[in-house]
Amino acid sequence: MALKQENLTSKFYGGLILATLFLLTYLLSPILTPFFTAAILAYICNPLVNKIDAWQVSCKSVKFSPTRTGASLVVILLLLTIILLFIFIVVPLLQKELMMVIERLPDYVAYIRQHLEPWLMQNFGVSLDFDTAQLQKILMDNWKSAGGLMGNVALTLSTHGVAIIGWLANLLLIPVVLFYLLRDWHALLTSISELIPRNMHNKTRQIAQEIDAVLAEFLRGQLMVMLLMSLFYVAGLKLAGLDLALPVGILSGTLGFVPYLGIGTGIVLAIISGLLEFNSLSQLVPVLIVFGLGQLLESMWLTPSLVGDRIGLHPIAVIFALLAGGQLFGFTGVLLALPASAAIAVALRHLRNSYLDSHLYQ
Repeated sequence: MALKQENLTSKFYGGLILATLFLLTYLLSPILTPFFTAAILAYICNPLVNKIDAWQVSCKSVKFSPTRTGASLVVILLLLTIILLFIFIVVPLLQKELMMVIERLPDYVAYIRQHLEPWLMQNFGVSLDFDTAQLQKILMDNWKSAGGLMGNVALTLSTHGVAIIGWLANLLLIPVVLFYLLRDWHALLTSISELIPRNMHNKTRQIAQEIDAVLAEFLRGQLMVMLLMSLFYVAGLKLAGLDLALPVGILSGTLGFVPYLGIGTGIVLAIISGLLEFNSLSQLVPVLIVFGLGQLLESMWLTPSLVGDRIGLHPIAVIFALLAGGQLFGFTGVLLALPASAAIAVALRHLRNSYLDSHLYQ
């Protein structure tokens, strides 16, 4: 009886601690984004830091082994380089595509008027009567004014200076927090483990290991799928004759972590780009074939091989988790949605097994 009462007390305090953590996360969500972002990046990058830390370089009679601090710095610099390359490659090419859309706007409007306006007039009595030249002028003027980067930055800083400074502070805080998390990762895990009540330690450790296995396979596998799909889309769209294959392919691959968002966004951008570049609609067929083959490659081989079904969530549940996380906690919630869902899925499996073994079920 005393043991049962002790277990109930432990569960009560455990639930109270979880509820307190959830409440604090909700209340502090506006300032937690850089910390959670850094924590997720640290979890993903930690295996690479471990490998670099374990290296031993021998040169004649001298042996050199990187420290944990050095390995953390190398990984952070590598990550920053990848992000900067992505920004400097994709953003200018998307800017070029937008300019092409604006410049060729009169041609598209003329085509729509020629083929669509008669049908609209015949069936609905609607005519597309607007000034194309004026619309183009408005878009060009606004785009040119957006090109005055320094003037806009100065104006924005003068009107929203505090918000901009806060955003930049959060952005700069991410690599700092990431460095300390990577450097002290094992010490932090040991400290957390020592705080767990001893009678709950083994069960908690088992659940944590299962969650780690789920997240490791999902997050790291998904990153590999995103990389390979980006390479496939870039190569395939280039062979299909699309000049903007690089930005469209990279966006299609990197957005693939949300079911159907990557391929949907990619098809829309590729069709727009194709209409800008090609002379006939038949030239869009190879582009659509590339996305069809990409979807088959991802769903039938890459995802089952590299990610598997370990997260245990239906695609609809993944979409709901992302939307719910964003609604509750903003961008922080989007970052935490899938890791939290994976942890909840593991906990629910343990609850289900306990229920099936209980006297209530049997």
